[in-house]
Formats: sequence, C-alpha cells, structure tokens
Amino acid sequence: MARINRVIELWEAGQPIYHASAGELTYENGKKQAGTWADYLEVDFENHPFDTLGLLAFMRGLVDGGPTRSGHRTPTVVATLPSNCRTREEMWANAWQARHVLATGVHGILHTHARQASAVQAFVETCRYPFQTAGVGKGILQGQRGAGGQNVPAEIWGVSAQEYVQIADPWPLNPEGELILSLKLEDRECVANCEEISAVPGIAFGEWGPGDMGMSYGHPDAHDPPYPPEMVDARRRIKAAYEKFGVRFRSGWRDTQMTEDERTKHLIDEGVMDVGVGEEGARYGRQYTNRQMPV
Repeated sequence: MARINRVIELWEAGQPIYHASAGELTYENGKKQAGTWADYLEVDFENHPFDTLGLLAFMRGLVDGGPTRSGHRTPTVVATLPSNCRTREEMWANAWQARHVLATGVHGILHTHARQASAVQAFVETCRYPFQTAGVGKGILQGQRGAGGQNVPAEIWGVSAQEYVQIADPWPLNPEGELILSLKLEDRECVANCEEISAVPGIAFGEWGPGDMGMSYGHPDAHDPPYPPEMVDARRRIKAAYEKFGVRFRSGWRDTQMTEDERTKHLIDEGVMDVGVGEEGARYGRQYTNRQMPV
C-alpha cells in the first residue's frame, strides 16, 4: 500500500475508478462496506440529512471491518454537502459543513453547483490548513481549516495528528496530499464559467451533473441519454475544460440500448476516469484496463 487514499494510488497508475453509494450511515454498515466492490463510497448530504454523527460511526465501522483486500485501512470515502458552491459568500457562510465532514476522516468532498471560480477558490481554501503553500498566490489564497479537529480523522486514517495535518491536503496540488476535492458543474451558469472554474488549483475530479443540467435547460427529466443538443454541447465543453486543466472527468452513461459492459467500454474509451457504472461494469472495466490492484 503506497497511499491512504486508494483512489489517488489508482489514478497515479493511470487507472479509472468506480464508485458506489455508502448507504446507511451506521457503524454496522461501515463494517459491511469495508468489503465494498467500489474504489470509493459516496455519502450524499446534498439530498439527505446532514448526519455527521452517523458518518463518524460509519467511518469507525469501516476501520473495524478492514483492511480492504487491496491492503488499505478503509475504502476511500467522498461526501457531498448540503450547501452549494455558487458564490464565494455562500461558500464562506457554509464553510463549517466542509470542516465538520473532514473532521470525520473522509477522504474527499464533492461540491455541488460550482458556478463561479471565486466560490471554488473558497472551497479549496476551506479544506486546507494555513501552513500549506502550494498554489497560494497562484489562484487560491491561504488555507482556512483550523487546528483542533485533527485527532479524530488522524485516528480514522491510522496516523498521528501531526502527520494528518501534513497529508490532509488536496491532491494533485500537493503530490503528498491524501484529499480529493471535486465539483459538479451542473447548470448553464456553470457551463459559461467552466474554463475559469477548472483552472482553480486543488480540484482532482469533476462531473457535469446531467439531471440538474437538463432542468437548467428546461428539461424536467433528461438525466439519461439520448441528450438534447444543448446538453451534448454542455457535456463536451465541461469535459474539455476539465481535461485542459488536469481535472479527471466523472460520468455515467445510462443508454438502455447498450449492455453494462458496452457502457463501461464507451466511457473508458472516452477518457472518463471516474466511471459511473455498477459492480458488473466495474468488473469488466478493471479487466479491460488490466487493473492490478485487488478490489
């Protein structure tokens, strides 16, 4: 095991990764999910109650149910937040949500409705300790995460509190960092600003949010293909912006005319690095890319 965060380890090896829902936030489910087929588990606080006590119990269950078959202490865990990342002011007003989630020992945050670059800058700054300097003055300001909350996540990661504050920093901005920060660019305002947003240092991966994107263009239910032309153009532009600035693209492709294997191959061939398919598709994808790391 070279990393605490196995998603980073896989991306550094050039491998696409696969995610699944964390499910119920309990200690018992954490023990069960320690053996998940997925490379990371997503905790959805965007649409469900903001239960950080349950999340902490879940994280402790992951530790006690581990290690994973790949030798990692836990699977990677990424959480969304209840607030959006629309403006810098909104981000600062809700920065406590990011701090509370990070204090449970998760490995990343996927922030929603990232509409302005200044809001994304504030997001990255919120998740960093002030002594970290990579990227400061080059698109972001000094970190704003405070001391005092490092003991519990250090326990979850299996490191000292002193080591935790050194490595709890966004990758790949900090090559030694173990946090992965992500965005959803999921409406017309996001599309208009996607190049500027993608240039902000500290973002590891992102998606385009087809459900909300469709609503923004006047389509109540356009989550799945075939997409109307304006959504095809939006996806293409967002993907290109991400790739230009080294942000890995997350996407699913729920075309009912294709098998799960065909959908997986389609996404991998397209260059998607967080492939939104189920367990069967992940099994095929790992074989297709000659994955060496055990699940």
